[in-house]
Amino acid sequence: VPPGFSVDSIAPEQIERIEILRAPTAETGARAIAGSINLVLREGFRKRLNDLRVGTGLEAGQWSPSLNWTRNDSLGDLIYNFSVSAFRRIQDNQTSSLTERSDIATGATTQLRAGSFASRDTRIGVHTTGRLQWRNEQGTSAVLQPLLIHSQGDTNSRGTQTDVIADIDSPLAFARSQTQSRGRFILMRLNGQFNHRLGPETRLEWRFGRGDTHWRNAALRQEFDGADVPDRRVDDRSDNRDRNATLSLKASHTRPGGHALVAGAELESNRRTEARTTLWNGVAQLTEFGDNLSASARRYALYAQDEWSITPQWAAHAGLRVEGIRTEGEGANGALDRNSSRVATPLLHAVWRPDPKSRDQVRASLTRSYRSPSLNQLIGRPGLNNTDPPPSTNTELSADSAGNPKLRPEVAIGIDLALERYLAEGGVLSASLFHRRISGLIRNVVALEAVSWSPGTPRYVSRPQNIGNAVTQGIELEAKFRLSDLFDDAARVDIRSNLSLFRSRVAAVPGPNNRIAEQPGGTLNLGADYRLRGTPLTVGGNLNHTPGYEIRLDTDRWAVQPDKTIIDAYALWVIRPELQWRLSVGNALAQDYLTQTRVDSNGQRQAVASIARSYVNWQIRLEAKL
Repeated sequence: VPPGFSVDSIAPEQIERIEILRAPTAETGARAIAGSINLVLREGFRKRLNDLRVGTGLEAGQWSPSLNWTRNDSLGDLIYNFSVSAFRRIQDNQTSSLTERSDIATGATTQLRAGSFASRDTRIGVHTTGRLQWRNEQGTSAVLQPLLIHSQGDTNSRGTQTDVIADIDSPLAFARSQTQSRGRFILMRLNGQFNHRLGPETRLEWRFGRGDTHWRNAALRQEFDGADVPDRRVDDRSDNRDRNATLSLKASHTRPGGHALVAGAELESNRRTEARTTLWNGVAQLTEFGDNLSASARRYALYAQDEWSITPQWAAHAGLRVEGIRTEGEGANGALDRNSSRVATPLLHAVWRPDPKSRDQVRASLTRSYRSPSLNQLIGRPGLNNTDPPPSTNTELSADSAGNPKLRPEVAIGIDLALERYLAEGGVLSASLFHRRISGLIRNVVALEAVSWSPGTPRYVSRPQNIGNAVTQGIELEAKFRLSDLFDDAARVDIRSNLSLFRSRVAAVPGPNNRIAEQPGGTLNLGADYRLRGTPLTVGGNLNHTPGYEIRLDTDRWAVQPDKTIIDAYALWVIRPELQWRLSVGNALAQDYLTQTRVDSNGQRQAVASIARSYVNWQIRLEAKL
């Protein structure tokens, strides 16, 4: 998926199915430790259709209109479709924080600082996607898929901070700030595919892709002291570009005995360049990094797999994928760090059906997978913290950020087991278990460093690092059915539900709660859809609940995430089959979320509590098929 791409830019009519792949295969790739989602677009969609959707959203008193038009048609053997989406969005954000420093032994508060932050982001954009397909009677086909995304916007923000209890060793860097920024984002991508037969049992598939992503941002920040006198002026300008190219070849061959063989090769090249200048009161900062930095990654892959239908009840799937990755990142004074790695990923899958005539099945997988660092993580240019800027000292909770050109991929060995039971009326019940052992886990580590941008005064810096081994495991339960299929007198309500429970442990961090960052203890989803009899009205909704949890990020650092409950609902009024109104409400509870971080170091405890406000989002849309 290219950066900046949104699934919302694909009209639902263009999607044939959505596959959840919990374990990798040699063909689909092994670059997703937790699994992958495959959006399969429709082929041969010959029905002529114009799909027009016009609507607007309302959030925190701000209107956000949008328009989407999808066209499908054919010209002989040539089938084409395209979609154009245009939008204007205004989004407000508000956060308040309280920072407390205290003596661990006595409990006495030595500093108490209150802060608030508010911003408004205004953005307009256009997304266009297309698909041009040609196919002849001999089975030869060619597909071109262009993609263009363009958006630009402005952000205005303001912040204040006040010492309720002051600490003379840590004075306020500023009392008030205001920032105006303007950004532009452009993504262009073209994917192609060509299929042809070498014989009745052999097919070749060629694929290529070329992408170019370009985004610019200019921000002007003005800080004021306690007397509201202008103090520091920060002028930050960046111009970033990502270029990507892919090429692959896949051969498929069927053999007697139920064997389907697949083999292939892939090449991929990614390169990011960053041009950035930062001026404080007109004086250039971070000059040792220059105005331009770059990072690149090159990958090749060779794979082969055999899908074997052993008996009507048993099927097996074995494959081997070998990938080589070479990364290069630039740091201070033009220093280059290069890493080369090779990952061999054997993959074994088995399926057993108790009854060959039924869809019920038990699936088991033993796989090896990996996750490469992003190009952004490889570039060494730091981001300076505005709360405690250099040359003064900062804390672990106000650390500068920087990349790490020496990062290596994470590698995981996993076992998956799943039981799927299909109901007579189309429902499904499933239970999935997984266990992963990860080596080279990537996590941001905060450490005190002697840095070039603060001579003589060490600064805390947060960098991504490979910190060692981790284990994660869980169970996922899913049920989809119609209520009337279980109870004779029940309404025809479509029910969907999912419960996931997770546990993880990071070896390099002492317990308790030394879990993988951002992984909760579980999630719960409950949804329902119901069409009122005798009316053209369909209503539905969904509840998502994630319990709060605490994470120990390091020996002396903790983070606490709150309970999070989101309720969405909709009503669909069908005027006629080709014309309907849709009203939806998102985040109906509009809860405010309290997050906390804490550091215990040198007999001192520093804790930051932040409250982020959320809003109800209303949407109304007219959907027409012309």
